[in-house]
Amino acid sequence: MAWISEENVALRVRVDGWEDAVRAAGRMLHQCGAVEERYIEAMVETAKELGPYIVIAPGIAIPHARPEDGAKDVCFVALQLEPPVNFGNPDNDPVQLVIAFSSPDATAHVQMLATLARAIGQEDFIERVSKIQTPKDLTSILVLPSQGE
Repeated sequence: MAWISEENVALRVRVDGWEDAVRAAGRMLHQCGAVEERYIEAMVETAKELGPYIVIAPGIAIPHARPEDGAKDVCFVALQLEPPVNFGNPDNDPVQLVIAFSSPDATAHVQMLATLARAIGQEDFIERVSKIQTPKDLTSILVLPSQGE
């Protein structure tokens, strides 16, 4: 089962750079009711303070902010960027998939990062991301591997 719904996926999103991409993802979290509006700018500021650490794999960024920055509920959203944009990470740019999340407490925050790491760590994940055509394509790869894998 996917841990993100098709309603929380936006495809072929055009942005004017990494900050615009992070804000677009933040607006989606806000529209879901998962974050206060201030969480959006907190995501951008966190990335500015800590650098492009949010680009965790080739072509994949996971912007987020701390629970106390206005997170109200657990939520994942995803944007496929077209064209991809640079976030300033020479090893993993350009970014074509932004997966943003919010969590209202530290425990959920760590669990969500672990969920993302397991999904992204699947052998063919990056290749499958490059072939996304529909929201269902994306949700089908955002599935946790079974215990046996």
